[in-house]
Amino acid sequence: MQYHSQSIAKTYWLGALLIFAVQMIFGLIGGLIYVAPNLIPVDIMPFNEVRMIHTNALVVWLLLGFFGCAYYLIPEEAEREIYSPTLAYVQFAIFFLGALAAVVGYLFHHVAADARSYLEQPLWVKLGIIVAALIFLFNVSMTVLQGRKTAITNVLLFGLWGIAIFFLFSLYNPGNLSEDKMFWWYVVHLWVEAVWELVMASILAFLMLKLTGVDREVIEKWLYVIVATSLFTGILGTGHHYYWIGTPGYWQWIGSVFSSLEVIPFFGMLLFTFSMVWKGRRDHPNKAAMLWSLGCSVLAFFGAGVWGFLHTLHGVNFYTHGTQVTAAHGHLAFYGAYVCINLAMMTYAFPQLLNRAPYNQVLNMLSFWILSAGVVFMTVVLTFAGVLQTHLTRVMGISFMDAADQLGLFFDMRLGAGVVTVVGAFLFIFSILVPLEHEAIEPGHAAGAPAE
Repeated sequence: MQYHSQSIAKTYWLGALLIFAVQMIFGLIGGLIYVAPNLIPVDIMPFNEVRMIHTNALVVWLLLGFFGCAYYLIPEEAEREIYSPTLAYVQFAIFFLGALAAVVGYLFHHVAADARSYLEQPLWVKLGIIVAALIFLFNVSMTVLQGRKTAITNVLLFGLWGIAIFFLFSLYNPGNLSEDKMFWWYVVHLWVEAVWELVMASILAFLMLKLTGVDREVIEKWLYVIVATSLFTGILGTGHHYYWIGTPGYWQWIGSVFSSLEVIPFFGMLLFTFSMVWKGRRDHPNKAAMLWSLGCSVLAFFGAGVWGFLHTLHGVNFYTHGTQVTAAHGHLAFYGAYVCINLAMMTYAFPQLLNRAPYNQVLNMLSFWILSAGVVFMTVVLTFAGVLQTHLTRVMGISFMDAADQLGLFFDMRLGAGVVTVVGAFLFIFSILVPLEHEAIEPGHAAGAPAE
């Protein structure tokens, strides 16, 4: 059954795709600055601000995507309309305009001197984000409380409340640098390696329910296992950020042990998705959504799991922290875990929201392979660059800039991979929004979702 308030998701996803395009463009500009640092005058577009826009745009569009996913799947799971569509649009306006104002401020060099990476937003923007989050949580929580309760909505709400609660630590900026870094990771780590994983898992469970037709009970059991392992490993796994910031030495062992186990929930998601597809009794017409869902679990396992494990032990991290190895892990982890799940949900839902059959699937699936190839190649290139950088700076003692001069070939290849990634991103947006053929169909069947 299709619910009218699911159309709210379309507004959020259109805003997310716009910022996704901005993120891709500024990532490409950043890669270009690595190759030709004097091409763009530093007083017009300094690298630190390009990076800031690239990373902030990533976080903003992923959050918009998560909000859209919630507004789309909660009505189906709760079997009722969203509590207040008006509040949902007010929330979007506050969040989107606040993010836009922050980006404009970055472009005009209005950044606080004590700005913290990923949390550079001015105080008034942070307060606006908190207001938008409160509106969102009230809206979706009331919808769930007044409707059917399922494991998917329970886990999703737990993750979304966690996102809002941990963001509050961004308002606390102590003067002591070690203490500052401890609380900073309460936001950054506990978002992406704890509560965001719950949001990802619940969306993936919803997609598997719709795409495969496997019994809800089976999917919910898998979901609870993934949630338990995510929280068990992710919370104390924060310790792998505490190795070298002045915290007690026991964090080296806590961080090494629990962050090594963080691969388990991602391996669980990998087994979950392929097991559900194997057991599935539904031949769903939206093959592109299935591809994105499977790709999400595979690339998240390698990016967040395997590449994270490669440099998470404190004996290894002693040499690799702050090098291109970290950048390699970050790119593939964010892409595999959170970019892919958002694009999978959009691919599944947009045909229904636009009242079309799953059209342009070949183009959409081509965008998956191009995007994924670009990010994977970029990850491999940055990994080799990081290994060489580690040896030059941490073993041989060569200065940072002299070592960077010897990484030029890797930066050239990273720029090439960035071009491929941008092409894939814009191809995805085109395939979703600009169909080559329009095929109007019955409402409620556009996503090819028969009744459970």
